[in-house]
Amino acid sequence: METKYFEELEKRCAQLEKLISDPVVIAGDRDYSNYLKEHGRLLSVAGNYRLFKSLNEQLKELDLLEDQEIQQLAEEEKKEIQSKIAEIEKDLDNHFRNKDKQEAVNSVIMEIRAGTGGDEAALFAADLFRMYARYLERKGIKMELLSSHATGLKGFKEIIVGIESDNIYDLLQYESGTHRVQRVPTTEASGRIHTSTATVAILPEPKEIDMDIKPEDLKIDTYRASGHGGQHLQKTDSAVRITHLPSGIVSSCQDERSQGRNKQKAYKLLLVRLSEMRTKAQDSEISEARRTQIGTAKRSEKIRTYNYAQNRVTDHRAGVTIHNLENILEGDLDEFFKEIKTGVANKKDASATAQRDSNDDDDD
Repeated sequence: METKYFEELEKRCAQLEKLISDPVVIAGDRDYSNYLKEHGRLLSVAGNYRLFKSLNEQLKELDLLEDQEIQQLAEEEKKEIQSKIAEIEKDLDNHFRNKDKQEAVNSVIMEIRAGTGGDEAALFAADLFRMYARYLERKGIKMELLSSHATGLKGFKEIIVGIESDNIYDLLQYESGTHRVQRVPTTEASGRIHTSTATVAILPEPKEIDMDIKPEDLKIDTYRASGHGGQHLQKTDSAVRITHLPSGIVSSCQDERSQGRNKQKAYKLLLVRLSEMRTKAQDSEISEARRTQIGTAKRSEKIRTYNYAQNRVTDHRAGVTIHNLENILEGDLDEFFKEIKTGVANKKDASATAQRDSNDDDDD
């Protein structure tokens, strides 16, 4: 086990405990809320490591018993302690192996894109965005708009947002994939039901330290933000376009009035696109996950169906159907997400059992 890593983690947790209980810090330190969040992230692992050390001390004390009769009585207690130590050590080792992924899941990029269905698909993409925005708003989680491509009918060809919150990936992990809607479009005069799609991808937000971007590799241009039809929204060059010269990747942002804020967002979006390019080249986990998540956006490739006529939402992976479409689209997703998580876990367990049974039959 990586003792040094856990010693440092426990030390930091102890420092944070002093800070968040200090009246001076509570009263006047602007970073107090950040200390609380960091402590909350570390506490579970630090507590596990503290228990690990405590149980090892108890084991040493039992080994030092000299009375043979007492030693025999202590054997059962030693076995229980050893079993607990082995279990905790396994959890700690698992945490260490996955620590980079665990850090990443607190900050994700959500990409929503119109799929098959033209203007109706763009409208559906906008509906999905509003659904997630309302859900996250209920939880006090903010979205940061990074890029958007709106249509004239209040739809989105594409919208990309950053979301940061503890365990945000765990919260949204089952949203990735092709979403299908079956309804009568507002543009349909004959009242026929259309089927359209939009794709959702949830990706870990890359960190600048991992990207090794040199300032001389970036070309930064400013220009005037403009709306539909080319009309200028502002008289200043507030929009920003950043080009990564080695790769040719371009990102831009014009959503903010401030050139500085647009530059920050364009840079964050550039990191996302560079990360996607790098991971695709390396055939990495993120690249494979993204291909698996969104497929080709064809109608036949779907993880979920929103059927307006039947007032139902069906998650096809988990086998969960809820007849409460209006509330779902208003962001009332907690119970639905809970059922999906349970359904997916049950299917995985059933699949694993079937695989074991198959292997047993092969052995026979």
